[in-house]
Amino acid sequence: GGDHTITYPILQALAAKHGPVGLVHVDAHTDTGDTALGEKIYHGSPFRRCVEEGLLDCSRVVQIGIRGSSYDPDPNKYCREQGFRVVLAEECWMKSLEPLMREVRAQMGDRPMYISFDIDGLDPAYAPGTGTPEIAGLTPAQALEIIRGCKGLNIVGCDLVEVAPMYDASGNTALLGANLLFEMLCVLPGVKTL
Repeated sequence: GGDHTITYPILQALAAKHGPVGLVHVDAHTDTGDTALGEKIYHGSPFRRCVEEGLLDCSRVVQIGIRGSSYDPDPNKYCREQGFRVVLAEECWMKSLEPLMREVRAQMGDRPMYISFDIDGLDPAYAPGTGTPEIAGLTPAQALEIIRGCKGLNIVGCDLVEVAPMYDASGNTALLGANLLFEMLCVLPGVKTL
């Protein structure tokens, strides 16, 4: 559902309970902008606000699928300066993400972590129903590898954002989003699957 701004108050609540959390963030964009049209809180800024408030364990933040045009010659500089691992979409093209997720699992360890999945992390060929589509994204199979790769981690919450069904008359984006949410529910701690 809603835009990525929703993750900010969720992480405020989780950090109040667990302290700074790790983050697996799937997205076309880093969402670490500072302001837009004079506003500091918008769908492109939640993770900058989270860093500023100490809500994230920055050594355990991984952003996967990042791509797209930018006004900045080094658009991922802020993220790297915070200690985030930024995995560009082009690093994922035409390969399994299981090896990446083994590394992510080791990085997350057994401490609390959160999954935030923006549907625009996927290529618009699969998920056109979103407000800021970017070409050359992840595939649904890679999305499953990422989510299933989080099984066994200390997941304290998750979200799937930026689905805009009015931009996809086929309904495929909503179908994909619903299935990815189901997969996230299946990897939560204590959930028994076959």
